[in-house]
Amino acid sequence: MSMEGEPSGLIRITQLFLLSTAWGMQIWVTFISGFVLFRTVSRHTFGLVQGKLFPFYFYTLLGCTFLNLAIFAAYHPWEFLSTRETVQITLFLICFILVATNASWFSQVITKTMLKMQEIEKEHGLGQEVGGSGQREVYQLLKEKDNKYRHLRQKFFRFHGLSSLCNLACVICTGVNLAFIALQLESL
Repeated sequence: MSMEGEPSGLIRITQLFLLSTAWGMQIWVTFISGFVLFRTVSRHTFGLVQGKLFPFYFYTLLGCTFLNLAIFAAYHPWEFLSTRETVQITLFLICFILVATNASWFSQVITKTMLKMQEIEKEHGLGQEVGGSGQREVYQLLKEKDNKYRHLRQKFFRFHGLSSLCNLACVICTGVNLAFIALQLESL
């Protein structure tokens, strides 16, 4: 169902607010907060914080993306879409699918797997070091000695990698959509 005419000022403000909120969250969570936490808190604390932060991040991003997609689709009838508009609606849809996958599947698997890994690491006195390079050899030895830990670690990194790729794709989709909308502004 498409709306007649141009969107009102309130609708434009809402869409720009949602898009900029999504973009800001993506930049902060993807490129800033994780690196700061990784370098300043213990490995297990970092994992627990991320385990709480990511679901909130993904569901908030899912809501922003859904509303942006709905607003955009409502004011752009399918039969009259330009190439730019087709790209935009496709990017909103791709981002929606990827963030829904992250929210409903990847982040849950990652968190559950991480908690199981942390139990094993605690048994071996690991997880309280700050940063990544402190006891690399000890983790490698644990991986070699403990099959359960090795399988959990493989599962964790597989899903973490997929989640990261989905998240980066969403950052790109949101950034391109933000650029398209910015290029449509008549003045600042």
